Amino acid sequence: MSYARQMLWTPEKLVEFETNLADRFNRGEIKFPVHLSDGSEKPLIEIFAKIKAHDWVFTSWRSHYQCLLKGVPPHELETAILNGRSIALCFPEYNVFSSAIVGGQISIAIGVAMGLKRSSSASWVWCFIGDMTSETGIAQSALRYASNHQLPITFVVEDNGISVCTETRQVWGSELLRYQDNPYPNQISYTYKSKYPHAGAGKRVQF
Repeated sequence: MSYARQMLWTPEKLVEFETNLADRFNRGEIKFPVHLSDGSEKPLIEIFAKIKAHDWVFTSWRSHYQCLLKGVPPHELETAILNGRSIALCFPEYNVFSSAIVGGQISIAIGVAMGLKRSSSASWVWCFIGDMTSETGIAQSALRYASNHQLPITFVVEDNGISVCTETRQVWGSELLRYQDNPYPNQISYTYKSKYPHAGAGKRVQF
């Protein structure tokens, strides 16, 4: 049974966790960058229902929900965020890692997947990337390599339609991104819209 089901995470509980962080950030209690995930609760819960405790999760700077659903205790996650690690949360004991660098998690995820295949492990790798990251060369190369070599990895494209403050499809001049127009068999995706900006919680905080 996945940890997400054991803990009975609901969209409401996830929103409550993020709302608390947003309020604390706007009050100036969190003095470091945060990236919030409003709108992605339901699809993430559905995805994590398939993820086992021994699986590996690699994600980007927007990873609070992924950490919670992978099994990181809320108080431990909150402490890490308050200590300035929101954009680079890594919890080796729960097999969850994130990177603040665009695409930084991808090559590591591929390497782990290669190791799992060579050792005939039953574990799987889940690599979460944004819609703009999915357009980068490193993502496209990794998707093709992993597909051709049948690596035990699933790429999850989290499409919120923007890259920082720019509309992703406007950047590329296309209504369809490559993950939609030419999908690989080892990728899944979901779309969402957040009430929060790319970073922060909507209120300018001067430290």
